Amino acid sequence: MYKDILLPVDMGHEAEQTKAVETAVELAKSMGARLHVITVVPDFGMSIVGGFFPEGHEKAAIAKATEALHAFTARVIPNDIEIQHIVGHGSIYREILARAEQIKCDLIVMASHRPELQDYLLGPNAARVVRHATCSVMVVRG
Repeated sequence: MYKDILLPVDMGHEAEQTKAVETAVELAKSMGARLHVITVVPDFGMSIVGGFFPEGHEKAAIAKATEALHAFTARVIPNDIEIQHIVGHGSIYREILARAEQIKCDLIVMASHRPELQDYLLGPNAARVVRHATCSVMVVRG
């Protein structure tokens, strides 16, 4: 049923990802699907904000995220599952949606937290992904 599953993970909140990771792993195992695990390094939006950081900070952040993602998946995803590591950079929900389209995934499995006040005003990333994805999305509460 599913051949390519996209699993967005927030490396800053690994503990909150557990249930979504377990769900994606079980689905991948039972269906023989490839698991594409993505983490996104957010950008700072306005270039004036980026001027306060040292030169090369984005490259360093992406390198650190890549290292953390590989270490994370080595700990939590069994070796018998085909996996692709993806590190995006930019708007979190836009990167997730773009990569989902790029790999033509059948399903996005993502964690969500209990919404806070600012989430109702701005909309959390999970809500935006659900609204705009062209494939099925499973939101797993922790």
